[in-house]
Amino acid sequence: MKQYENEVDPEVLLFFEGHMEAFELYRAFEERLYSTFPAVSRRVQKTQITFTNRHVFACVSFARVKRKAELPEGWMVITLGLPAPLESDRIAVRTEAYPGRWTHHIVVSRPDELDGELFSWIRAAYAFAEAKGHRP
Repeated sequence: MKQYENEVDPEVLLFFEGHMEAFELYRAFEERLYSTFPAVSRRVQKTQITFTNRHVFACVSFARVKRKAELPEGWMVITLGLPAPLESDRIAVRTEAYPGRWTHHIVVSRPDELDGELFSWIRAAYAFAEAKGHRP
């Protein structure tokens, strides 16, 4: 279990190398995520930062989900898994990864986009992951 720390984690800093313009946005996201879900675990990987309860419910990455010209400055992608597709202009890409599991990619670039609507989706993804059986 990873609690939010004001101290910068070297693994996270390395992940943001080449994308430092999004680092403070990520820190704001992580702080709100841990204040909402204190028991979340975090795993920093080469291509994404993964957040889990019993299963993965959210990821942060720099996946190209739009053409480069359409991406705002200081962007990052938040990816969520949900049982049904979300209908919102905020969703850059949605795919049905397998029956009953929809993956949603949301581009964020400003702190005001870390709002109640986004966190309602994150809460739903958290609950969906928590409710999944012990499948791998």
